Amino acid sequence: MHISTYSDLIALAQQQPDPQRLLFVFAKAEMPPEPTKDQQKRFESGEGGYLIPVTCVDKLADEVTEFESLVAESKHTGVEWDMVFVAGMSGMGGMPPTPDQAEQPLKMMVEQIKAGTIANFVTFDKSGDAVSIV
Repeated sequence: MHISTYSDLIALAQQQPDPQRLLFVFAKAEMPPEPTKDQQKRFESGEGGYLIPVTCVDKLADEVTEFESLVAESKHTGVEWDMVFVAGMSGMGGMPPTPDQAEQPLKMMVEQIKAGTIANFVTFDKSGDAVSIV
């Protein structure tokens, strides 16, 4: 299944044989230090720059079925973000992964994003649309 919206992701998670815990890493776009004029122009038009993880959370797929509720909850943190990276963890035997089990994979996810290794994650903009980052 091709994921083009957050709703697609939730539908796919709910189709899995075992409950899913979703890992979210919110990132803010920043301009490189000492940018060229071209880099600055691209950044100001919503392209270019780099993404810095600013906060993360794990949730059961059934807890965040609507992207709007995830966005609303993120506003309570006071942390600004531009993109959210998402990965899933599958439970076993009908039981979802616990928050403790999600802690290390979430930390690893943050480190991978910092290193620019993002191919294994689905990325959404603030509208809940999947985006491709190259």
